[in-house]
Amino acid sequence: MMRNTIGLIELNSIAKGIETADAMMKAADIELVFSKPVCPGKFIILIYGDVGSVNASINEGMEKGAQYVVDKMLLTNAHPQLVPAISGLSAVKQMNAVGVMEFFSIASAVEAADTAAKAGIVQLIEVRLGLGIGGKSYVTLTGEVSSVAEAMAAGIRTAKEKGMLVASSIIPSPCKEVFDNLL
Repeated sequence: MMRNTIGLIELNSIAKGIETADAMMKAADIELVFSKPVCPGKFIILIYGDVGSVNASINEGMEKGAQYVVDKMLLTNAHPQLVPAISGLSAVKQMNAVGVMEFFSIASAVEAADTAAKAGIVQLIEVRLGLGIGGKSYVTLTGEVSSVAEAMAAGIRTAKEKGMLVASSIIPSPCKEVFDNLL
């Protein structure tokens, strides 16, 4: 089976988040990508696997988390760059233009990163999920200026529809110091 589906549950309780993560892992054969408290006092569970397993795990998480669940997401056919960018394992060696998209929600960043990666010839640098940044999230990506602009337009469109976009910018030729700090 193809393991290309991402699921996310956001809870407003850390204790219930840990309990929910455990229940989700026991419910199906999935990979736990991210299970941590994030600002401001929420708990995020991000999983990866085949669509049936992720769906079963999300359903279990929704039941276990109940009234503590504030958001959820199921993203089928996720771009292969997405999980490494979330995990901080993307292998960007050369940078042209840099695009940055900033969001109010974690799910919006994941969806926008996936959309952007599919829309243009770009490399995802990082998808930062709310940790230490006040519950916001952001996506950084690189490629030729026109590809970055095209990819970001698609990613931004997804978040704008939900009112979750904070800001975005494209840096055509970032200086070496900025580049080094993005990796």
